[in-house]
Amino acid sequence: MLKLYIGNKNYSSWSMRPWVLLKQAGIVFEEVRVRFDSFDAQSEFKRTIGAVSPTGKVPVLANADLVVWDTLAIAEYVAESHPNKKLWPTDAKARARARSICAEMHSGFTALRSHCPMNIEAHLPDTGALIWRDQAGVRADVQRLVDMWSALLEEHGGPLLFGEFTVADAYFAPVCMRLHTYALPVPAHIAAYVDRVRALPGVKAWIDEALAEKDFLDFEEPYRLRR
Repeated sequence: MLKLYIGNKNYSSWSMRPWVLLKQAGIVFEEVRVRFDSFDAQSEFKRTIGAVSPTGKVPVLANADLVVWDTLAIAEYVAESHPNKKLWPTDAKARARARSICAEMHSGFTALRSHCPMNIEAHLPDTGALIWRDQAGVRADVQRLVDMWSALLEEHGGPLLFGEFTVADAYFAPVCMRLHTYALPVPAHIAAYVDRVRALPGVKAWIDEALAEKDFLDFEEPYRLRR
């Protein structure tokens, strides 16, 4: 059985992507949650993950003696191992486009990720308003998302980016969490896409379990002293 190592569901956006991908696709896997205590070399988290992956980071997918790290590599491995799930679009051009936007998310949107860390439990509209006012990079990142998602939803007719659920929707699920937590302003059709992603069974399961964690980590909370 596949074994997926993840961090805290409330905070770990990277862990969310492959977990949602597997869950939404109905692929059976064992979850191994490794709590974030700190990211120091001698932390319990680093020692546990370091024994599994050379990067010492989550997520990590293990299958018998095979270990796959990095979210894009995990997505590709899962898609290749389960071709019947059609986790990438079947059309070659759409498939290339989906891979392109996932790679863009993987390496880009740094302002949004830096200033709006994922925090599913929190509701921070006032903080989001200040970030929106003061951080031009966040505004630029959100505009890129609006342009990208609008074009794809129009081209493929929704309800998701390429019509049916694909890796791309799993990849942008943590972004949907950020837009919701910080109440960043987006057009109505983009807000509707965010709501549809949040309502996907695989995403909803992650959200519910994130809310149940009750684990406040100060180093993941730049905007709050406590819950």
